[in-house]
Amino acid sequence: MSLPAILRRSFPSRRFRPRRVWAVSLALVALVALVALVGGADGADGAEDGWQRHAPLPQPRTEVAAAVTGDRIVVVGGFAASGANSARADVYSIPENRWGRLPSLPVAVDHAAAAAAQGRVYVLGGYGSDRRPLRTAFVLERGSWRRLARLPEPRAAAAAAVTGGRLYVLGGVEERGGLARISLVLNLATGRWSRAPGPTGREHLAAAAANGRVYAVGGRSAGYDTNTRAFEAYEPATRRWSRLPRLPSARGGTGAAVVSGQLVSIGGEAPSRTIAGVYAFDLRARRWRRLPDLPTPRHGLGVVAHGDRVYAVAGGPQPGLTTSGVLESLRIR
Repeated sequence: MSLPAILRRSFPSRRFRPRRVWAVSLALVALVALVALVGGADGADGAEDGWQRHAPLPQPRTEVAAAVTGDRIVVVGGFAASGANSARADVYSIPENRWGRLPSLPVAVDHAAAAAAQGRVYVLGGYGSDRRPLRTAFVLERGSWRRLARLPEPRAAAAAAVTGGRLYVLGGVEERGGLARISLVLNLATGRWSRAPGPTGREHLAAAAANGRVYAVGGRSAGYDTNTRAFEAYEPATRRWSRLPRLPSARGGTGAAVVSGQLVSIGGEAPSRTIAGVYAFDLRARRWRRLPDLPTPRHGLGVVAHGDRVYAVAGGPQPGLTTSGVLESLRIR
C-alpha cells in the first residue's frame, strides 16, 4: 500500500488532495530521517547497530587493566594524566550506567593484565612505580583485594584470559626487558602456577578465550612502529599454538573480547595516530570482517564483552601518554 493510501485510510474524515498528500508524505520522510540522524549522533541514544557512549570513567587513565564480572566492568590501575601510575579501582554498573569506587589495589600499576572467572577479577603483573615488571597477582572477591601466589616470573604489558579453570598470562615483557616466550598458567582451583608454551614473543598484545582455546591478538616487539598482525590460538590439550588468518591491520596497545561467537579486536597506536579500525573474527567461519570504526580511537584501553555488546573503556586518544575516561559500546550480531 502506498503512503498516500495509508494516510487516506488513517484519516478518513479528511480530504487529502494529491498535492497535500504528497507534501505530508515528504514531511514524514524528512522527520524519520531527522530522528535517525539525531539518534545516531547521540551516543547514549544511538542507533541499535552503532556505537553508544556511556557514563565516563571518573578518573581518566590509560594502560588500564579491565575485566567484566556479572553485569559490572572493573577498571584497575593505569597512568593518570600526571604520568604517575595508579592503584585506583573503579566499577561500572552496566544496567545503571553508573560508576562507583572499589578499594584501591595494594600496589600502583600500569600495563597490568586482567581477567575474570566465577565472579572474581584477577589483576596480574604490570609495571611498578620503579618501572620494573612485577610478579604481583591479586584477586577481587567480596569487594576486597586478596594477594595470590606471585607470578613465577615478572610480567608487564602482557594479556590474560581464562579457559578450562586456568588463567593464562600471555606475552609481555620479562624482568630484563626481553619479550616473554613462556605463558604463565594459574590453576584457579589450587592457586598454583605453572608454565606453558607462549605465543610468538610480543608485548602490548590482547588475549581472549573461547571454546577451550586461548587467543593472542596483535601486539608489538618494541615501540609502536613495530606493531604486528599476528593472530594465534593455543590448544591446552596439545600444548600447541597455531597461526590463524592475520589481523587485517597491525596493532599494538590493543584489546580484544569474544562476543556472539566472534573475537573483536579494538584499539591500538601507530607512530602518527591511534587506531580507529575495529574487526571481528568469526571463530567458526575463520574470517575477519570490518565493524564500524571506534568513535574515539584509543590505545592502552580496556576491552570487555557483556551479553551481545563489546565495551571499550579509557585509554590514550593520542600516541604516547594521553588519557581519557571514554566508555563506548557496540552491539555485535
